[in-house]
Amino acid sequence: MTKIDTVRGRDALTPRRDPYWLRLSPGCYLGFRRMTAASAGTWIARALDDNTGKKPAHALGEFAELPDSQRYSAAKAAAETWFTHLGKGGCATATTIKVVCERYVEHLRATKPKTTLTPYALARRSAKGKTAADIVPAAEDAAARFKTYVLDDKKLAATDIAKLTPAMLDAWRKRLQATPTRSGGNRGETRTASTLNRDMACFRAALNLAYTDGLVTSDFAWRGKLLPIKDADKRRELYLDKDQRRKFIEKAPADMALFLKGLSLLPLRPGALAALTVGNFDKRLSVLFVGVDKAGRDRKLKLPKDTAEFFDAAAKGKLPGAPLLARADGRAWDKDSWKWPVKAAVEAAKLPDGTTAYTLRHSTISDLVHGGLDLLTVAQISGTSVRMIEQHYGHLRGDVAADALAKLAL
Repeated sequence: MTKIDTVRGRDALTPRRDPYWLRLSPGCYLGFRRMTAASAGTWIARALDDNTGKKPAHALGEFAELPDSQRYSAAKAAAETWFTHLGKGGCATATTIKVVCERYVEHLRATKPKTTLTPYALARRSAKGKTAADIVPAAEDAAARFKTYVLDDKKLAATDIAKLTPAMLDAWRKRLQATPTRSGGNRGETRTASTLNRDMACFRAALNLAYTDGLVTSDFAWRGKLLPIKDADKRRELYLDKDQRRKFIEKAPADMALFLKGLSLLPLRPGALAALTVGNFDKRLSVLFVGVDKAGRDRKLKLPKDTAEFFDAAAKGKLPGAPLLARADGRAWDKDSWKWPVKAAVEAAKLPDGTTAYTLRHSTISDLVHGGLDLLTVAQISGTSVRMIEQHYGHLRGDVAADALAKLAL
């Protein structure tokens, strides 16, 4: 009688290619294969699929790290876990993390349309020497993140998703958090909580897709370990009043001063302002066309007289494709070029630590909200959602609400 549940029984087996099988329950078998007398032997699980009549097998490993007397119990437990996985509708074949990531990228390619550009947005990118082809679709962005932050760990990439553990993902998250950023204007700097959230989001989405598609029957491994950090994009508290903004502008070089003034006049992201060309400004209508930025949509801003005059002066004598607010050498601003001049101006103006070009956007939005402008309009001209305005600036509506309630008094 073939016995694989004892050390003595396994030692008595004749080495061969075909496994020796032991039935654990109807349709469920545990197998043991030893190719040579000197090898530890490997364990295999096999289950009968009642719907197809097929008998898929699943390699369990050698369990060589355990004493001989404990290997059967460990193999039996692993086999029963796989049987439970199949019983819940799980996939019979092993799916590695590498495959999980590749499937997600293909999913994005099939479901996410390629980004398209309006004529204004195309003109904006042309001024920076770029074309529509330079836009990175969501699928390619995800693929790049996986290659850099997930698949660079060969052991993790080769791991079966069904064998993924919270400890493995906790280690991955800590490693990612300790890794300096590798792109953008903050390249080489400490990864912020919001950056960590964005890098984790792709991986979490890939794992969730595998779970939804039945490649794994539980999301327990990552459910608690890949949660986004709360308040990573919390309400921004650093605010510059108008006097501080004037000092900021005064202490900056002439070309940077114009750029900072533009950020003080409109609630635009620095990148959106830097991307504006002369062709985006309609002097006759006093309208500024803001192309696709983080919000992913174009918008028209009707400018007040003083603001229109500022942009009219900036546009004077320039071709339509030229940057509206250019550097001294005529090129458009970007994160790398404005980073150090901004830091120098912040220090010279003795502004609070942490002040950046983006602080001006926050300050102008704060003034608009505190001034009573409805949140929908603030969101539209700022190029963001009402939800984001409420989340970051809703607290400023307190005084506006109090004034409105005061008017109800009889």
